[in-house]
This record gives sequence, structure tokens and C-alpha cells, in this order.
Amino acid sequence: MIDAGQLQTLSTLLRVGSFEGAAQVLGVTQSAVSQRIRALEDRVGQPLVLRGTPCLGTALGDRLARHAEDVALMEAQALGDLAGAGAQGQRTVRIAVNADSLASWFLPALARAQEALPGLFYDLVVDDQDHSGDWLRKGEVAGAVSAHAVPPSGCDSHPLGDLRYVAVASPDFLARHCPDGITGSALRAAPMMTYDRKDRLQLDWLEQCFGPGPVPATHYLPSTQAFTEAAALGLGWAVNPLSLVQPVLDAGRLVVLRPDQPLDTPLYWQVSRRMAPALAPATRAICAAARRALITDPTG
Repeated sequence: MIDAGQLQTLSTLLRVGSFEGAAQVLGVTQSAVSQRIRALEDRVGQPLVLRGTPCLGTALGDRLARHAEDVALMEAQALGDLAGAGAQGQRTVRIAVNADSLASWFLPALARAQEALPGLFYDLVVDDQDHSGDWLRKGEVAGAVSAHAVPPSGCDSHPLGDLRYVAVASPDFLARHCPDGITGSALRAAPMMTYDRKDRLQLDWLEQCFGPGPVPATHYLPSTQAFTEAAALGLGWAVNPLSLVQPVLDAGRLVVLRPDQPLDTPLYWQVSRRMAPALAPATRAICAAARRALITDPTG
């Protein structure tokens, strides 16, 4: 049996990033924090903390810290005490979400959930919607916004709706690279933009519109804001969430390449079954926000 106080100390240390900070949060001496961590490392037989600025967890250290946070959250839910317990008893839940959802509709959901659970704090992991479910499968997060309908074992899946994407470019870019019209060959010969190496939206859209073909040369821009601005500046063409680029479209700085060919990506909220009761208010807020922001009518 692992000592609960030692686990709480590990969780606090990795959350605040220093022995001094953990001591202040826990109301003990820095020496006491060091002794608890050493005792826990002796108990499991391997290092749990990478000493530095900030202190980081080893793989096992991170796993034990997440376990401690999950247990604290479930205990608080069972006791009806999720309104908040101060910094020492901070309850944190880790969630994986794709960057486009985070930039468009997901934050209002967290704000609404915060009203119901003011003592719950969020640790967000940003990953592609095709890969966010992997975090849940490995037990790295308690919930995830995923593009896959089938959840990992031990998890529930809630359909959210479709996030609509459109392919866009600046008017100057089109005049330079597509003088004879928007064709698959012209776009494949023109500079493309990609969020990161997991991002396949541009290639999926190309294949949807024009069939298989060569992969264009691409810029990698892992920033949602920069992705839109770079397209408006003519750096390349890209696929963006319609809700994010609509103001730039209205201003005439971007043009939709094929208005008849949006790319609708279905999204699902998937949550660990053991954490589902504690996260029920967050689940309700996420589903409600999705109904307002996403396409729930497949013919829409």
C-alpha cells in the first residue's frame, strides 16, 4: 500500500514544479517534502522526480501523480465536496483536446463547467483529434475530444457533432498559383500549410475533391492563430475551421477554395467510466457547448 500523503506530496510537487513551492502549498518544511519523495521512491524502487527547474516527473512519477489526482477527485465527488478545497487539496483533471476545438468551441464548455465545479482545475493536453484518444487509452487523461466513435475499453463515448472545415487561401495567392482556376494539379504544385506531422486535413480534403495524387510541399505551423494569419498573408493554402476563419473571409483577406466541398469532421467526447461521475458536470457542459457550435444535422 502506497502512503496517501506521499502520493499527495508527489502530485503537488509535480504540479507546482519545485520543492519549495510544494512545501508552501502543503504547509510543511521543504525538508519534509524531500523526505516524503525519497520515501516514496524507496517504496517503488525507482526515481519518480527529475530534479531541476522545474521539477519533472519520470514516467512512473507522472503516472502515480495522475492516479493521486484521480483518486482525490473521485473521493471529493463521493463526499459531495467538489466546490473547492484550497490549493493544498486542489483537484485537477487532465483532458486531451484538439487545437481547433480548443480555439473555437471548447473553452466556453470549460467555463460553464467551472461554474458548477469551481474547485476543479483543468490540465489540457493538445493533440490531433485522430490521436487524442490514444492518451485516454494509455490512461494519461480522464477524458478526450476524439474523431473516433468507438472509445477505448473502459470508456464511454458521447457524439458531439461535426466541426466544419473549409479550404482557404488569400486572393493574391490564388492569382499567383491558380491563374487558370482551382484544380488539384495547381494546388498540389502550390505551397500548402500543415499544423504538424499528425495533421492530415489538407490531404484528406485534396483527396475528397480531386482524388489521390502527389503530396504537396508544405510549411509546418503548429499555431491555430498563426495558421489563419499565414494563409491570409499568402504563405500557403490550408484547411481551417469555418468558425475561426469567418471574420477573415468577411474581411476579404481569405477566399474559400471550394464552397461546395467543406470537410466535416465528427467529434466525440470520450471519458473514463471510473471518472465519469466526477466529470458529469463537465460532460454536460461539453455536450451543450458542442450542440451550439458544431453541426449536428448531417444535411446541414
